Amino acid sequence: MDATIPADAETKLRAERDHLCHQLEDLGATETGDLRNDVEFGDGFADAAAATSERTEVLGLVENLRKQLEAVDRALVAIEGGTYGICIECGKEIGEGRLDCRPASVTCVSCKSAG
Repeated sequence: MDATIPADAETKLRAERDHLCHQLEDLGATETGDLRNDVEFGDGFADAAAATSERTEVLGLVENLRKQLEAVDRALVAIEGGTYGICIECGKEIGEGRLDCRPASVTCVSCKSAG
């Protein structure tokens, strides 16, 4: 089954990937979500609670960005494999409007809603 792929899907996905990687870098993380050794969250016992809170917040942001990056990478692999635009759950075509709005989508609206 050949899906209708928005012409600029790969360009949008690559731009989104670059943006996500820059955000991870700004937070002191690698593409895999690991924090670099040079990231500091405060010194001393008095700052321990604030440092723990900040670290927890940063880790949450990093995890969210990492998941978004994985979704973009899955979509890029699908483009390369010729399956972009086909739902990985049901095998039906993902609507062009959904792909235009959310290029990293790998499921149709019905499967995403069910899931």
